[in-house]
Amino acid sequence: MRGHDDQAAHLFSYVSPEQRVPADHPLRAIRQMTDRVLATLSPKFARMYSTIGRPSIAPEKLLRTLLLQALYTIRSERLLMEQLEYNLLFRWFVGLNIDDPVWDPTVFSKNRDRLLRADVAALFFRAVLDEAKARGLVSDEHFTVDGTLLEAWASLKSFKKVGDEDPPPPPDDPGNPTVNFHGETRSNLTHASTTDPDAKLARKGRGKEAKLSYTGNVLMENRNGLAVDVLVNLATGTAERDAAFAMAAEIPGDRRVTIGGDKNYDTAALIDDWRHLNVTPHVAQNDKRRCSAIDKRTTRHPGYQISQQKRKRVEEIFGWLKTVGGLRKLRHRGLERVAWMFTFAVAAYNLVRLRNLAATG
Repeated sequence: MRGHDDQAAHLFSYVSPEQRVPADHPLRAIRQMTDRVLATLSPKFARMYSTIGRPSIAPEKLLRTLLLQALYTIRSERLLMEQLEYNLLFRWFVGLNIDDPVWDPTVFSKNRDRLLRADVAALFFRAVLDEAKARGLVSDEHFTVDGTLLEAWASLKSFKKVGDEDPPPPPDDPGNPTVNFHGETRSNLTHASTTDPDAKLARKGRGKEAKLSYTGNVLMENRNGLAVDVLVNLATGTAERDAAFAMAAEIPGDRRVTIGGDKNYDTAALIDDWRHLNVTPHVAQNDKRRCSAIDKRTTRHPGYQISQQKRKRVEEIFGWLKTVGGLRKLRHRGLERVAWMFTFAVAAYNLVRLRNLAATG
């Protein structure tokens, strides 16, 4: 018998969002870990807010919403609020009832900035890492470091000469003026972006186009491929090596550790600095150099070859951040805000990785 294509507007529903989400849904494990992490941050949240006045968006709900944005590649807060309006799965994950109103996108962004000033992303990242350490999934002696360029939210048309007092000619198109900079020598020393002054002109390699960018760096432990430290720098020529030294200096303990990396880290200055930090450098030898800083004292050990195999897994982190996490092109401006969003996105990756590790035993 053919069913009827009728839709009745029921006033009441006796099925809660908790019952509508399947018991084996991937978000359930992430929600459980997130709740434990947020419980450890609750005292910090209590100090951030006043005890009087109108209640704001609960920081726990705000962070769960930002997690959804990273996990489902939602490109803007406005689309995120639209999804919360009718998506029962999203409402369940955030902690909203079916009848709860959804926040205005501007109000949501303003409340997010409060967490930015309190550096909550770094606290959240550390709490997720503590969750992994409690399960014995984090190595404390074998690591890999790498960096990637993050394309800034700024056009090359905004990259103008600093201190140029000459008034520009009237644009032919006020919304998208034509800018001809061919033949003009432009560098970070003489030019800056009027849209995002912190963004620097950089390119991935020879023959590649230069773009306004930041440098995102990750320190990964080699046992299960979890990120244990993150750092965002200005896109300078030595940004990745500077970040590699800074993150190596933050590794807890005084025992000897190994850090793998690609050929970019094969410089005498960095290798010497690492060895002073009790770090054994397991970076790839740069064949283009006459004298590599890595010699047979390091390469003859089997651990060096293992590190070279493991270091490729760090590309999985960057691949996830750019394809799923929405960081192929940034949506925020300024070093502080970009670093906040990058740190939070890496924490989201760690949650996904922990869920996968638990599913595979």
